[in-house]
Amino acid sequence: MELHQVRYFLAVASSLNFTRAAEQCNVTQPALTKGVQKLEQELGGQLIYRERRLTQLTDLGKEVLPMLERTLASATAVRRKAQEFQRKGVAPLKIGLAPSISASLVLDPIAEIAKFVPGFYVELCEGAAEKLIDLLLEGEINAALVGDIQDMPARIDGWLLFEERYVALVGPTHKLANRPSIGIDDLREAVLLKRAGCDVALKIQRSYFPENPPHVGHCSGHDLHLQHMAAAGLGVILAPEHMPRLPTLKTIPLDGDLVSREVRLLAVQGRRYSPALDAFVKVARLRDWSVEACQRGCTT
Repeated sequence: MELHQVRYFLAVASSLNFTRAAEQCNVTQPALTKGVQKLEQELGGQLIYRERRLTQLTDLGKEVLPMLERTLASATAVRRKAQEFQRKGVAPLKIGLAPSISASLVLDPIAEIAKFVPGFYVELCEGAAEKLIDLLLEGEINAALVGDIQDMPARIDGWLLFEERYVALVGPTHKLANRPSIGIDDLREAVLLKRAGCDVALKIQRSYFPENPPHVGHCSGHDLHLQHMAAAGLGVILAPEHMPRLPTLKTIPLDGDLVSREVRLLAVQGRRYSPALDAFVKVARLRDWSVEACQRGCTT
């Protein structure tokens, strides 16, 4: 079934005259008649009685008329919506962020792109790196920032943005707050605050707790929740250096800098980039992220 066939039928049903219907549709009468006949063939029955000057809808024609009217109206609405979308010049960009990768990292690139991409707007979502890769492949997001990841699919392009160390965050009243650095023995005795979905959890386990699991006091899927707990003296957070933090927290380096991770930008290989995605990839790859990451972590 083609839309022009539906339009021809509706014109005949409205005027009950093939000549006027053809004029209304701006086609020849033979073309209109042929279109209606093809529609009848597809629906498996006659829609219109043609008896010389008498033109009437058949029972089947009357039955399908309201449904075909809705079909044409829906198609018209879709076309109108698409035209409005193009006129607005909307440039959406959906970015996925792995846990513990702060949205603060993309704020300046977003602001820069908004200056020269009309209609630019961003939607951010958070998820485990493996989930974000699935969303990329499914077209649900356009790009993703992730930490350490194993077994990158061949269809995914990845660009290293920067490498960062992990540091300890503690409240001002914590017993470790005045240490110049925190060692392995200190962490083994401390109560840790756990970030759900942490991408370097295995590295932390291997580096600081190779034999026995750490003493985890509290857990949350949100960094800010953990920071408020740490500020209240409830434990120690092992966090990426770039993460913005509460001004009441103290940042203490870990002895030996045993734990670090790489932060990468991901996009689907070979897929045509929208103007927004193309701009974001270019800005991200040209940016000095090492300076950016340090500034975010040290001044926020």
